[in-house]
Amino acid sequence: MRNSYTITAFHMKSLIYLLPFCLLLLSRCKTSNDVSGFYAREIECMGSELDGSVTLKTWGRGKNKPDALEQAKKEAVNAVLFTGIRNGKSDCDSRPVLNAPNIRQTKSDYFNRFFSDGGDYKKYVSDKDETSGREKVEGRDGEVMYGFIIRVMRSELQKQMIRDGILNN
Repeated sequence: MRNSYTITAFHMKSLIYLLPFCLLLLSRCKTSNDVSGFYAREIECMGSELDGSVTLKTWGRGKNKPDALEQAKKEAVNAVLFTGIRNGKSDCDSRPVLNAPNIRQTKSDYFNRFFSDGGDYKKYVSDKDETSGREKVEGRDGEVMYGFIIRVMRSELQKQMIRDGILNN
């Protein structure tokens, strides 16, 4: 009897030392809900206005909400210029303003300045319709992603591209 009691005490003592380590390992193995949030989100058309602007739901990510908002503005203007709007309501002109192949690369100096922090892209994004979406996703690296409703002055942007010689009339 004595040997079985000694063995059991040994196992109990080992278990007491191993249990915190096992719990720590298991807590690190939990699935993360934030991974799916950082997949690319498509920009959606919410509607178009008579002044030639489009209202879009777009996504931005950054260190905080203001950084995410600036990124969302850049994404909205980028979509209107280069990729077009394929999702959401059919009100928006789905074609990009600039449809020449590789125009972003061939005019990289212009577009790097245009999309720089504080760049001219800000002139074509309305402040009055910016609202935070209800959706916020936090990433593992401390970044956050928010959905925003943003208005882009599509017709004004197109006129500027013509004035700057980027788009032929």
